[in-house]
Amino acid sequence: MPAEPGGSLAIVALEGIPEVRLGDDVGAIVVDAVRRTPGLLPLLPDDVLVVTQKIVSKAEGATVDLTSVEPRPEAVAFAERWDRDARQVEVVLREARRIVRMANGVIISETAHGFVCANGGIDASNVGPGTGDLVTLLPVDPDESARRIRATIRDSLGVDVAVVVSDSFGRPWRWGIVDVAIGVSGLAPLEDLRGTPDHDGRTMRSTVRAVADELASAAELALGKSAGRPVALIRGSAVRRGEGSIREALIPAEADLFR
Repeated sequence: MPAEPGGSLAIVALEGIPEVRLGDDVGAIVVDAVRRTPGLLPLLPDDVLVVTQKIVSKAEGATVDLTSVEPRPEAVAFAERWDRDARQVEVVLREARRIVRMANGVIISETAHGFVCANGGIDASNVGPGTGDLVTLLPVDPDESARRIRATIRDSLGVDVAVVVSDSFGRPWRWGIVDVAIGVSGLAPLEDLRGTPDHDGRTMRSTVRAVADELASAAELALGKSAGRPVALIRGSAVRRGEGSIREALIPAEADLFR
């Protein structure tokens, strides 16, 4: 049976995280921030650390210098029509496994990871030095990124906490973005409640909670988009621990009703 939540959560944005650069050890940066943020130590086994994609990508070198990009005619035409940067459009097209749709200035694409999202997760905001000529890509293997951060925290602080790497995605049929999980380590990204009774004793037949996405979205409320706070700790979520992968959360083509 899944663990029952305790009825309350604490979400704390970590303090003192500097501008992250290529080659930085994100896990070590997180450990330092945990130590300097009042009230977090000692860590608890059910704590979850949510780390935003942007600092992971910058540390791992998942970036592109737009001054080196020569856009194809298709990218130039799309950019001119919708007032976009043709170089960034070109990077989105290069990185896409599949283009789902190009309209209204937005490219919906499938990434090499299997994510379907706007502009392939490629982003020019909050990139630090080089802004305007630099974009970040998604990490090559966000699950592995989460595993490395988790291992450093465990080795340094002696507690094995779960780690979620998050990013902002839009949603079909609704305005606005929410943060979702693009990588996990130490927890199952889904909680499958099918076959278990609801509060009235009726057997649930289709309910699967997107726990990792819920954690990512909850953390974003504490982090914000422009406050320079890229990591949050969530305490009290009672998540089911395990060696899950974000791939478990992706709907396969044969079950995708919208493909």
